[in-house]
Amino acid sequence: MDIKKTQEDRKLTIALAGRLDSNSAPQLEAELKESVVDINDLVLDFAELVYLSSAGLRVILAAQKQMNKQGRMVIVKVNETIMEIFEITGFVEIITIEK
Repeated sequence: MDIKKTQEDRKLTIALAGRLDSNSAPQLEAELKESVVDINDLVLDFAELVYLSSAGLRVILAAQKQMNKQGRMVIVKVNETIMEIFEITGFVEIITIEK
């Protein structure tokens, strides 16, 4: 998985490309833990994300919980496959997704 970060003031955009699975989830988790300290607006760009596993969902949920304390999180550019995962797991009820 490839992670690209862009920061403007207190807004951080993280673009993910590839697979967010048990192999790459720890990498994203570490990146988020380090990067969101002074952030109040987190955008996860899934335009190039092709696969999402339960390990990836766990990292997304942890990020959402953290951002609930300090601002907001939104996921953008979600493809149909990933959106279906969010719908089946009920994540559409607890995270903000913009197409």
